[in-house]
Amino acid sequence: MTPRDASARGPETTTDEVLVGVDLSGCTAVVTGASSGIGAETARALASVGARVILAVRDVEAARSVVAGIEQRHQGVLTEVRTLDLTDLASVRGFAAGVLADTDRLGLLINNAGVMGTGFHRTTDGFEMQFGTNHLGHFLLTNLLRPSLAAADRARVVNLSSAGHMLSDIIWNDPNYLERPYDKWESYGQSKTANILFTLELDRRLAASGAHSYAVHPGMIGTNLARYLEPGDFKALMSRGSRRTGPGDTSANTSAPTTDQAESVEKPAAVVMKSIPAGAATTVWAATEPALIDHGGAYLEDCHLGVAAEHARDVEAARRLWAMSETMVGQSFP
Repeated sequence: MTPRDASARGPETTTDEVLVGVDLSGCTAVVTGASSGIGAETARALASVGARVILAVRDVEAARSVVAGIEQRHQGVLTEVRTLDLTDLASVRGFAAGVLADTDRLGLLINNAGVMGTGFHRTTDGFEMQFGTNHLGHFLLTNLLRPSLAAADRARVVNLSSAGHMLSDIIWNDPNYLERPYDKWESYGQSKTANILFTLELDRRLAASGAHSYAVHPGMIGTNLARYLEPGDFKALMSRGSRRTGPGDTSANTSAPTTDQAESVEKPAAVVMKSIPAGAATTVWAATEPALIDHGGAYLEDCHLGVAAEHARDVEAARRLWAMSETMVGQSFP
Protein backbone atom coordinates (compact mmCIF):
# COMPACT_ATOMS: atom_id res chain seq x y z
CA MET A 1 0.00 0.00 0.00
CA THR A 2 1.20 3.54 -0.79
CA PRO A 3 3.06 5.19 2.10
CA ARG A 4 1.97 8.46 3.75
CA ASP A 5 4.61 10.63 2.06
CA ALA A 6 3.47 13.97 0.65
CA SER A 7 4.37 13.20 -2.98
CA ALA A 8 1.94 10.28 -3.03
CA ARG A 9 -1.07 12.16 -1.62
CA GLY A 10 -3.87 13.58 -3.74
CA PRO A 11 -7.59 13.38 -4.59
CA GLU A 12 -7.50 9.61 -4.97
CA THR A 13 -5.65 8.90 -1.71
CA THR A 14 -7.75 6.64 0.54
CA THR A 15 -8.13 6.37 4.29
CA ASP A 16 -6.15 3.13 4.46
CA GLU A 17 -3.28 4.72 2.54
CA VAL A 18 -3.25 7.67 4.93
CA LEU A 19 -3.13 5.33 7.92
CA VAL A 20 -0.19 3.17 6.86
CA GLY A 21 1.98 2.81 9.96
CA VAL A 22 -0.46 4.62 12.27
CA ASP A 23 -1.37 3.13 15.66
CA LEU A 24 -4.23 4.78 17.59
CA SER A 25 -4.36 2.25 20.41
CA GLY A 26 -5.50 3.98 23.58
CA CYS A 27 -7.09 6.89 21.69
CA THR A 28 -10.83 7.55 21.93
CA ALA A 29 -12.53 9.21 18.96
CA VAL A 30 -16.03 10.62 18.53
CA VAL A 31 -17.35 10.76 14.96
CA THR A 32 -20.64 12.56 14.36
CA GLY A 33 -22.85 11.50 11.47
CA ALA A 34 -21.19 8.08 11.33
CA SER A 35 -24.25 6.11 10.22
CA SER A 36 -23.41 6.41 6.51
CA GLY A 37 -21.08 7.95 3.93
CA ILE A 38 -17.70 9.32 4.85
CA GLY A 39 -18.64 9.42 8.52
CA ALA A 40 -19.03 5.65 8.54
CA GLU A 41 -15.78 5.26 6.61
CA THR A 42 -13.98 7.58 9.02
CA ALA A 43 -15.21 5.50 11.96
CA ARG A 44 -14.07 2.28 10.26
CA ALA A 45 -10.67 3.66 9.37
CA LEU A 46 -9.91 4.97 12.85
CA ALA A 47 -11.13 1.77 14.51
CA SER A 48 -9.00 -0.32 12.13
CA VAL A 49 -5.82 1.17 13.60
CA GLY A 50 -6.80 0.72 17.23
CA ALA A 51 -8.92 3.70 18.22
CA ARG A 52 -11.97 3.30 20.39
CA VAL A 53 -14.63 4.95 18.23
CA ILE A 54 -17.94 6.37 19.42
CA LEU A 55 -20.39 6.71 16.52
CA ALA A 56 -22.57 9.71 17.39
CA VAL A 57 -25.75 9.47 15.33
CA ARG A 58 -29.47 10.08 15.03
CA ASP A 59 -30.12 6.82 13.19
CA VAL A 60 -29.00 4.24 15.73
CA GLU A 61 -30.06 1.21 13.70
CA ALA A 62 -28.12 2.37 10.64
CA ALA A 63 -25.07 2.94 12.82
CA ARG A 64 -25.36 -0.53 14.30
CA SER A 65 -25.24 -1.91 10.78
CA VAL A 66 -22.10 0.15 10.20
CA VAL A 67 -20.55 -1.31 13.34
CA ALA A 68 -21.44 -4.84 12.22
CA GLY A 69 -19.67 -4.21 8.95
CA ILE A 70 -16.60 -2.84 10.73
CA GLU A 71 -16.46 -5.84 13.04
CA GLN A 72 -16.80 -8.21 10.12
CA ARG A 73 -13.90 -6.55 8.34
CA HIS A 74 -11.60 -5.98 11.33
CA GLN A 75 -11.00 -8.22 14.32
CA GLY A 76 -11.10 -6.85 17.86
CA VAL A 77 -12.19 -3.29 17.09
CA LEU A 78 -13.60 -1.03 19.81
CA THR A 79 -16.76 0.67 18.54
CA GLU A 80 -19.99 1.82 20.12
CA VAL A 81 -23.11 3.68 19.03
CA ARG A 82 -24.61 6.60 20.96
CA THR A 83 -27.53 8.87 20.16
CA LEU A 84 -26.82 12.46 19.17
CA ASP A 85 -29.26 14.86 17.52
CA LEU A 86 -27.46 18.06 16.56
CA THR A 87 -30.78 19.78 15.87
CA ASP A 88 -31.65 19.59 19.57
CA LEU A 89 -29.28 21.25 22.05
CA ALA A 90 -30.69 19.17 24.89
CA SER A 91 -29.59 16.05 23.00
CA VAL A 92 -26.15 17.58 22.47
CA ARG A 93 -25.81 18.29 26.18
CA GLY A 94 -26.96 14.80 27.10
CA PHE A 95 -24.54 13.15 24.70
CA ALA A 96 -21.61 15.26 25.91
CA ALA A 97 -22.41 14.48 29.54
CA GLY A 98 -22.35 10.77 28.74
CA VAL A 99 -18.98 10.99 27.02
CA LEU A 100 -17.45 13.02 29.83
CA ALA A 101 -18.73 10.50 32.37
CA ASP A 102 -16.70 7.63 30.93
CA THR A 103 -13.98 9.25 28.82
CA ASP A 104 -11.26 11.09 30.71
CA ARG A 105 -9.21 11.76 27.59
CA LEU A 106 -10.82 12.33 24.20
CA GLY A 107 -8.10 12.25 21.57
CA LEU A 108 -10.19 12.95 18.46
CA LEU A 109 -13.46 14.73 17.78
CA ILE A 110 -14.58 14.47 14.16
CA ASN A 111 -17.45 16.90 13.54
CA ASN A 112 -18.60 15.24 10.35
CA ALA A 113 -22.42 15.33 10.41
CA GLY A 114 -24.28 17.83 8.28
CA VAL A 115 -27.18 18.71 6.02
CA MET A 116 -27.11 20.42 2.64
CA GLY A 117 -29.61 22.35 0.57
CA THR A 118 -32.61 21.74 2.80
CA GLY A 119 -35.91 23.53 2.51
CA PHE A 120 -36.69 26.09 5.17
CA HIS A 121 -36.90 24.37 8.54
CA ARG A 122 -35.97 25.22 12.10
CA THR A 123 -34.23 23.16 14.73
CA THR A 124 -35.86 22.29 18.05
CA ASP A 125 -34.32 25.45 19.50
CA GLY A 126 -35.52 27.69 16.67
CA PHE A 127 -32.36 28.04 14.58
CA GLU A 128 -32.36 27.80 10.79
CA MET A 129 -31.75 24.12 10.09
CA GLN A 130 -28.47 24.25 8.16
CA PHE A 131 -26.80 26.83 10.40
CA GLY A 132 -28.16 25.11 13.51
CA THR A 133 -27.09 21.61 12.49
CA ASN A 134 -23.83 22.22 10.69
CA HIS A 135 -22.46 24.86 13.04
CA LEU A 136 -24.29 25.50 16.30
CA GLY A 137 -24.78 21.86 17.28
CA HIS A 138 -21.09 21.16 16.73
CA PHE A 139 -20.07 24.42 18.42
CA LEU A 140 -21.86 23.39 21.60
CA LEU A 141 -20.75 19.77 21.42
CA THR A 142 -17.09 20.66 20.98
CA ASN A 143 -17.03 23.14 23.81
CA LEU A 144 -18.80 20.78 26.20
CA LEU A 145 -16.20 18.11 25.41
CA ARG A 146 -13.22 20.43 25.79
CA PRO A 147 -12.28 19.23 29.30
CA SER A 148 -11.75 15.72 27.92
CA LEU A 149 -9.97 17.06 24.83
CA ALA A 150 -7.66 19.19 26.98
CA ALA A 151 -6.75 16.18 29.12
CA ALA A 152 -5.66 14.12 26.12
CA ASP A 153 -2.20 14.24 24.59
CA ARG A 154 -2.38 16.69 21.66
CA ALA A 155 -6.05 16.09 20.88
CA ARG A 156 -7.47 17.13 17.53
CA VAL A 157 -10.84 18.46 16.42
CA VAL A 158 -11.68 18.06 12.73
CA ASN A 159 -14.56 20.16 11.41
CA LEU A 160 -16.02 19.12 8.07
CA SER A 161 -16.56 22.18 5.92
CA SER A 162 -16.72 22.41 2.14
CA ALA A 163 -15.69 24.54 -0.79
CA GLY A 164 -19.37 25.47 -0.50
CA HIS A 165 -18.22 28.08 2.01
CA MET A 166 -17.52 30.24 -1.04
CA LEU A 167 -21.27 30.62 -1.53
CA SER A 168 -21.70 32.99 1.40
CA ASP A 169 -20.13 34.79 4.30
CA ILE A 170 -22.01 34.81 7.63
CA ILE A 171 -25.24 36.76 7.32
CA TRP A 172 -24.40 38.72 10.44
CA ASN A 173 -27.63 40.69 10.79
CA ASP A 174 -29.93 37.70 10.28
CA PRO A 175 -28.17 34.28 10.29
CA ASN A 176 -31.39 32.44 11.15
CA TYR A 177 -33.55 34.06 8.46
CA LEU A 178 -35.96 35.69 10.86
CA GLU A 179 -36.61 38.70 8.63
CA ARG A 180 -35.26 37.92 5.18
CA PRO A 181 -36.26 35.49 2.40
CA TYR A 182 -34.67 32.08 2.73
CA ASP A 183 -32.01 31.05 0.22
CA LYS A 184 -30.97 27.46 0.85
CA TRP A 185 -27.59 27.77 -0.88
CA GLU A 186 -26.73 31.04 0.79
CA SER A 187 -27.66 29.35 4.07
CA TYR A 188 -25.58 26.31 3.25
CA GLY A 189 -22.59 28.47 2.33
CA GLN A 190 -22.98 30.44 5.55
CA SER A 191 -22.91 27.24 7.62
CA LYS A 192 -19.78 26.01 5.86
CA THR A 193 -18.06 29.37 6.37
CA ALA A 194 -19.03 29.08 10.04
CA ASN A 195 -17.26 25.70 10.22
CA ILE A 196 -14.01 27.30 9.07
CA LEU A 197 -14.25 30.41 11.25
CA PHE A 198 -15.08 28.20 14.24
CA THR A 199 -11.96 26.15 13.47
CA LEU A 200 -9.78 29.27 13.54
CA GLU A 201 -11.00 30.56 16.89
CA LEU A 202 -11.20 27.10 18.44
CA ASP A 203 -7.58 26.43 17.54
CA ARG A 204 -6.53 29.67 19.22
CA ARG A 205 -8.39 28.71 22.39
CA LEU A 206 -7.10 25.14 22.39
CA ALA A 207 -3.46 26.14 22.02
CA ALA A 208 -2.65 26.19 25.73
CA SER A 209 -3.64 22.53 26.07
CA GLY A 210 -1.61 21.40 23.05
CA ALA A 211 -4.75 20.46 21.11
CA HIS A 212 -5.50 21.69 17.57
CA SER A 213 -8.42 22.01 15.19
CA TYR A 214 -8.62 21.70 11.41
CA ALA A 215 -11.25 22.40 8.76
CA VAL A 216 -11.65 19.92 5.91
CA HIS A 217 -13.06 20.10 2.41
CA PRO A 218 -13.52 16.42 1.50
CA GLY A 219 -14.33 16.78 -2.19
CA MET A 220 -17.13 15.56 -4.41
CA ILE A 221 -18.46 12.22 -3.21
CA GLY A 222 -21.70 10.40 -3.99
CA THR A 223 -23.61 9.81 -0.74
CA ASN A 224 -27.04 10.53 0.70
CA LEU A 225 -26.27 14.14 1.65
CA ALA A 226 -27.87 15.05 -1.69
CA ARG A 227 -31.25 13.71 -0.55
CA TYR A 228 -32.66 17.25 -0.30
CA LEU A 229 -31.60 18.32 -3.79
CA GLU A 230 -34.19 19.04 -6.46
CA PRO A 231 -33.73 18.51 -10.22
CA GLY A 232 -32.95 22.16 -10.96
CA ASP A 233 -30.52 22.73 -8.10
CA PHE A 234 -27.29 21.94 -9.89
CA LYS A 235 -28.18 24.06 -12.90
CA ALA A 236 -29.11 26.99 -10.67
CA LEU A 237 -25.90 26.71 -8.74
CA MET A 238 -23.80 26.54 -11.90
CA SER A 239 -25.21 29.96 -12.80
CA ARG A 240 -23.63 31.35 -9.67
CA GLY A 241 -20.17 30.25 -10.75
CA SER A 242 -18.98 33.53 -12.22
CA ARG A 243 -20.37 35.94 -9.63
CA ARG A 244 -20.40 36.55 -5.92
CA THR A 245 -23.14 34.57 -4.31
CA GLY A 246 -23.37 35.81 -0.76
CA PRO A 247 -22.67 38.81 1.46
CA GLY A 248 -18.96 39.38 1.79
CA ASP A 249 -18.01 36.63 -0.64
CA THR A 250 -14.82 37.59 -2.46
CA SER A 251 -14.22 34.33 -4.26
CA ALA A 252 -14.14 34.34 -8.04
CA ASN A 253 -15.57 30.95 -8.90
CA THR A 254 -18.01 28.62 -7.19
CA SER A 255 -20.29 25.98 -8.51
CA ALA A 256 -22.51 23.06 -7.65
CA PRO A 257 -22.32 21.51 -4.18
CA THR A 258 -22.05 17.77 -4.15
CA THR A 259 -23.38 14.84 -2.29
CA ASP A 260 -21.65 13.91 0.91
CA GLN A 261 -21.66 14.02 4.68
CA ALA A 262 -19.22 16.83 4.17
CA GLU A 263 -19.92 17.72 0.56
CA SER A 264 -18.19 20.01 -1.95
CA VAL A 265 -18.41 22.70 -4.58
CA GLU A 266 -17.18 21.81 -8.02
CA LYS A 267 -14.34 23.92 -9.34
CA PRO A 268 -14.48 25.23 -12.91
CA ALA A 269 -11.59 23.00 -13.97
CA ALA A 270 -11.76 19.20 -14.13
CA VAL A 271 -13.52 17.67 -11.14
CA VAL A 272 -12.66 14.33 -9.59
CA MET A 273 -15.60 12.33 -8.27
CA LYS A 274 -14.16 10.60 -5.24
CA SER A 275 -14.87 7.22 -3.75
CA ILE A 276 -16.03 7.23 -0.14
CA PRO A 277 -12.60 6.04 1.14
CA ALA A 278 -10.98 8.89 -0.81
CA GLY A 279 -13.61 11.34 0.43
CA ALA A 280 -12.82 10.48 4.05
CA ALA A 281 -9.04 10.51 3.55
CA THR A 282 -8.48 14.20 4.30
CA THR A 283 -10.47 13.87 7.52
CA VAL A 284 -8.28 10.97 8.64
CA TRP A 285 -5.15 12.82 7.52
CA ALA A 286 -6.19 15.85 9.56
CA ALA A 287 -6.68 13.60 12.57
CA THR A 288 -3.34 11.80 12.36
CA GLU A 289 -0.69 13.60 10.28
CA PRO A 290 2.23 14.60 12.57
CA ALA A 291 3.35 17.48 10.32
CA LEU A 292 0.06 19.30 10.87
CA ILE A 293 1.04 20.10 14.43
CA ASP A 294 2.55 23.29 13.01
CA HIS A 295 -0.61 24.22 11.06
CA GLY A 296 -3.36 24.46 13.66
CA GLY A 297 -6.52 26.08 12.31
CA ALA A 298 -5.69 25.17 8.72
CA TYR A 299 -8.16 24.49 5.91
CA LEU A 300 -7.31 21.18 4.23
CA GLU A 301 -8.25 19.45 0.98
CA ASP A 302 -6.95 16.43 -0.95
CA CYS A 303 -4.62 15.59 1.98
CA HIS A 304 -2.80 18.91 1.57
CA LEU A 305 -3.00 22.40 2.99
CA GLY A 306 -5.66 24.43 1.19
CA VAL A 307 -6.69 28.07 1.03
CA ALA A 308 -10.17 29.11 2.13
CA ALA A 309 -11.97 32.14 0.72
CA GLU A 310 -10.93 35.47 2.21
CA HIS A 311 -14.09 35.90 4.26
CA ALA A 312 -13.40 32.55 5.95
CA ARG A 313 -9.88 33.58 6.99
CA ASP A 314 -10.85 36.67 8.98
CA VAL A 315 -9.73 36.19 12.59
CA GLU A 316 -11.92 39.03 13.83
CA ALA A 317 -14.93 37.43 12.14
CA ALA A 318 -14.00 34.17 13.85
CA ARG A 319 -14.10 35.86 17.25
CA ARG A 320 -17.37 37.58 16.38
CA LEU A 321 -18.93 34.27 15.35
CA TRP A 322 -17.79 32.67 18.61
CA ALA A 323 -19.47 35.38 20.67
CA MET A 324 -22.64 35.20 18.60
CA SER A 325 -22.73 31.41 18.90
CA GLU A 326 -22.35 31.61 22.68
CA THR A 327 -25.38 33.88 22.83
CA MET A 328 -27.41 31.54 20.65
CA VAL A 329 -26.64 28.37 22.64
CA GLY A 330 -27.00 30.22 25.94
CA GLN A 331 -23.59 29.34 27.33
CA SER A 332 -20.17 30.99 27.41
CA PHE A 333 -16.88 29.18 26.92
CA PRO A 334 -13.31 30.33 27.67
